[in-house]
Amino acid sequence: MSAFKKVLDTLLAWLCIALFAALVLVVTWQVLSRQVLGAPSTWSSTAAQYLFVWLSLFGTAYVFSERGHIAVDFVARKAGPRAQRVVGVLTQLVILSFAGFVLVWGGLRGVGLTWSQNVSGLPVTVGQMYLALPVSGALIAFYALYHLYKIAVGREAGLPINEDEEIGRHTSAVPLIASEDPRLGPGTGPVTGPGTDPEKGR
Repeated sequence: MSAFKKVLDTLLAWLCIALFAALVLVVTWQVLSRQVLGAPSTWSSTAAQYLFVWLSLFGTAYVFSERGHIAVDFVARKAGPRAQRVVGVLTQLVILSFAGFVLVWGGLRGVGLTWSQNVSGLPVTVGQMYLALPVSGALIAFYALYHLYKIAVGREAGLPINEDEEIGRHTSAVPLIASEDPRLGPGTGPVTGPGTDPEKGR
C-alpha cells in the first residue's frame, strides 16, 4: 500500500506541475493577446478558470497525502497520545465522509447533469471539466483511508508534526561554541562574534 501511495504521489505531483505550467502559459497568452496584439483571446479566460479549479482540487489532494493542511490542534496537542490518536481517527473519518459524499457522489451527479453542456470557446463539455471533482475526491478518500489505517495501528502519530517540532529536531536553541561543537574537534577555541577582538575577548 505504501509503494502504491508513493507512485500515486509522484504522478499527482507531476500532474500539478503540468497544470500550473499550463495555467501560466494560458494567462500569459491572454495578457499578450489583449495588451500587445490588441485582439483579446476568446478562450483563454475560460481555460484559465478551469485550469485553476483543477490545480486547486488536485493540489488539495496532494497535500492530504502528507497531512499538510492547516489544523487548529492547540487543545488536541495538550492531550495525551491516546486522545491524540482518537482525534486523528475522527479527523480522517470526517475527511473520508466529505470526500465520499460531497466530492465523489456529488461530483458524479454534477458530471451526469452537465455532460452534454458545451464550454464556450473550448472543445470540451462542462461535465468533462467536472470530472476533477470525483477524481480528486477518490484520491482524498484513498489518502484518508491510508492515514486512518496507519493511525489506528500506531504506525503514524494521531496529529501531524508541526513546523516547530520539525525544526526543533534539527536545530539547537543554545548555540555552541567551537570547543563544544563535535563537528569541529577539540582545541579550536571559542567562536568570537563579528568585530570582536580575539585578544580582548568579548
